Amino acid sequence: MANLKEIRNRISSVKSTRQITSAMKMVSAAKLRKAQDKIVQLRPYADKLHGVLVEVNKSLQGCDVENIFCKRKSGDGKILVVVVTSNRGLCGAFNANVAREAKRIMTERYPDKHNKGKLVFMSIGKKGHDALKRMRCNIVEEHNDIFNNLSFENTSLIASELIKKYVSGEYDRIEILYNQFKNAAMQRLTTEVFLPVQEIEESVGKGIATDFIYEPGVETIIQEIIPKSLKTQFYKAILDSFVAEHGARMTAMHQATDNASDLIRDLTLQYNKARQASITNQLLEVVSGAEALKG
Repeated sequence: MANLKEIRNRISSVKSTRQITSAMKMVSAAKLRKAQDKIVQLRPYADKLHGVLVEVNKSLQGCDVENIFCKRKSGDGKILVVVVTSNRGLCGAFNANVAREAKRIMTERYPDKHNKGKLVFMSIGKKGHDALKRMRCNIVEEHNDIFNNLSFENTSLIASELIKKYVSGEYDRIEILYNQFKNAAMQRLTTEVFLPVQEIEESVGKGIATDFIYEPGVETIIQEIIPKSLKTQFYKAILDSFVAEHGARMTAMHQATDNASDLIRDLTLQYNKARQASITNQLLEVVSGAEALKG
């Protein structure tokens, strides 16, 4: 059994750790509450705008104007996967799940593209960048400082560059891999197609498609509404990951605090047993000494 001093030192160390994890939990809870309000307000607008985008994109297929955001009929260009993680750890399996899915995309979904060098990655978040480097992925860009000042304006700059590179033909497909916020204790690993604009699958028994009258014109729709919707979708994905990160960290720090409390309780019990044994031994020594003096 460990001596009393060692146990006291361990108890003191675990108590210090518990204070740190408890403080980190409160900080993450405060950040989560603030960020969660943003994503809750953004989601209805982003989802509705994306629905309008898909319907408009579908109706434009019958027009004479070329929709440059649609899927190309022929093309064997590069595929870009935007991997969104956090800059810091201590958030459970938040980053590990994304890294695992990125590896699966590389080895199972697009192995031929990867072998030909046509599968490339963009990292948003230092943890994802480090994981991609360890897997020897082809990283073309990194934007790890975006979380220092997360805003629609900052994410729009990245989205605009992605749109330009798709339109120019540099990429034939762009996907976003991130953790979607569900609640404080749960995140949903999500892979979304950013470009080309996807169509909503027709359900059985659905009515005929609606014909739209475009004002001021089809060209304006393509040049203005579609890029705006894509930028909003990109911002929503980044903000979703940001909120999910704080939820994952708050949950992880809550579990760590509880584990520290359990460990302190066990160490305290162990300390009391060791102290009781030490006192018993001292009493036995005193009694033995007294008996020896009598003899």
